[in-house]
Amino acid sequence: MPASSLLNRLSHSSTTLVRALALAVLVTQVLISVTGSVVRVTGSGLGCPTWPRCFPGSMVPISHPEVSTLHQIIEFGNRTLTGLVGFVALACLLAAWWYRPYRPRLVRLALVMPIGVIVQAVIGGMTVLVDLRWWSVSIHFLASAVLIWLATLLVKVAGEGDEPARPVVPQRMRRLLVALTAVAVGMLVAGTLVTAAGPHAGDAETPRLPLPIPALVQVHGLLVMAYLCLLAVFGVWLRNTRPTKALLRAYGATCVVVLAQGVLGSVQYLFGVPEAMVVLHVLGATLVIITVAFLWGESRYRGDLPRSRPATATPDTATVGS
Repeated sequence: MPASSLLNRLSHSSTTLVRALALAVLVTQVLISVTGSVVRVTGSGLGCPTWPRCFPGSMVPISHPEVSTLHQIIEFGNRTLTGLVGFVALACLLAAWWYRPYRPRLVRLALVMPIGVIVQAVIGGMTVLVDLRWWSVSIHFLASAVLIWLATLLVKVAGEGDEPARPVVPQRMRRLLVALTAVAVGMLVAGTLVTAAGPHAGDAETPRLPLPIPALVQVHGLLVMAYLCLLAVFGVWLRNTRPTKALLRAYGATCVVVLAQGVLGSVQYLFGVPEAMVVLHVLGATLVIITVAFLWGESRYRGDLPRSRPATATPDTATVGS
């Protein structure tokens, strides 16, 4: 096989590998956030009451008269999943580092992910050590939100070129996109406060945020309505531009996900916040983060990934290409 053809195949394989691992990073970040909500709604937050060990002197669950086996399994399973998230993040970093030609933006984003996993593990340990205080759980989820945002951008970078960013929409729409993102952050923060005051603390004896739940829900709902209004304005302005298909897909997905999440949140509140709907709502929150991040990323264009060059017929040309 000519050298250039072999290099082309290796280049294509490495591109596919990086993109697959970037997607795996995003999926595992979502997965650990959702399983974290399972820990909370089942009251398993202190199933392993110490950190980094599960019990004093034991890294794994053990028979204990004061802690149910089910709570231990759920909490320990969530901790174990952190190892998988870290392994995938490290594999993505190595694949990005070895990718040729070297892509600094890709490597920087890939590097953030394993570092973020370590930081998030420390925050999770702190949450256990302070007995699941509401503010520690809020920080834990918001840290996951940041990692999901960055993982989404990693997926975007893995599938695009490295040309200087060119805006796809005019300046006023870019400013509106900043406002959309800021309101989305407000929605997430308000949502964590509603959770902090609500019934699902992760442990029955954990103190809750001493604020009225109806008032917090109203603030959260108003932010959702504000986001939908801004999103509608963005869509109207989008009709007067020449958006890319990717931007249109990102906008459509954002509209669908935010509307669905708003409906789910309303139904969840009316039915008294059942556990299964809480888990679905957390999953919806991660999807909101992903779609908003893609909307942000697709508002800029950096060109396509360079395609592999066709193999040449002569050995001399093949040598030059290699």
